[in-house]
Amino acid sequence: MKKAAWIGAGVMGAPMAGHLVKHGYPVTAYVRKEEKRKALEEAYGFRTVGTIREAVADADYIFVMVGYPQDVEEVFLKEGGIFDSAKKGALAIDMTTSSPALAQRLYEEGKKKGIRVMDAPVSGGDSGAKAATLSIMVGGDQEDLEDAMPLLECMGKSINLMGPAGCGQHTKACNQICVAGATAAYTEALVYAQKVGLDPQKMLAAISGGAAGSWQINNMAPRVLKGDLAPGFFIKHFIKDMKIIEEESKSRGIELEMLESVLRLYEGMAEKGYGDDGTQALIKYYQQ
Repeated sequence: MKKAAWIGAGVMGAPMAGHLVKHGYPVTAYVRKEEKRKALEEAYGFRTVGTIREAVADADYIFVMVGYPQDVEEVFLKEGGIFDSAKKGALAIDMTTSSPALAQRLYEEGKKKGIRVMDAPVSGGDSGAKAATLSIMVGGDQEDLEDAMPLLECMGKSINLMGPAGCGQHTKACNQICVAGATAAYTEALVYAQKVGLDPQKMLAAISGGAAGSWQINNMAPRVLKGDLAPGFFIKHFIKDMKIIEEESKSRGIELEMLESVLRLYEGMAEKGYGDDGTQALIKYYQQ
């Protein structure tokens, strides 16, 4: 059985790595904080180590699921990182939502090092990660996707090659544009319903089967009604995603007015200290 390394065992990364273990793949995860290692090992079954070098040394597949583009860059490029430590021929799969330009750069740098690189960001949140129903958007080479497909199928239900390196990240940008609009829309619908005296639960049931229906209404709006604002996806990471899209779109002369509006709302949330809440906590902005 080929071996996998995992870098980024957080809210989504840990259950995703756990699915590989369930399907028989030996997984070694880099976990920087020693106090977290035992709990992660017991919960998900993978082995943990304290350095990237240890994690990737003999890995055939290296998965990365970290927070920000600068984290991705560091994981790949720093001394003791992936390019410095992985064996030739290994396939590094970055599942972080990151910069398309960085994805292209890492693909090219990987070629020089003899390490294959794909960008494969995901959508589906913590619930999709736990249920292994993620949508995975791939940028890279067809043969590399075919090589990785058995492992990706342990984590997701929709796996699509979108084009060369960077195209997975561009597709995730499209996904996040839609999520931004849907999140703001269901939040304002809940606020309106409450203000005019409707039962918000009944309202959601009534509209979810019609033209307004969406994954966000079915999965995230009910969390708001329960007062569950815990992060399946952090506000601070959503802001990061939207700022990447903002930068990419402006460099191409594209104006995305809705995205800009939602980004400003969430930046206001972060300024009030809500950056570690889930994206559904946007309701706080209207309540205050």
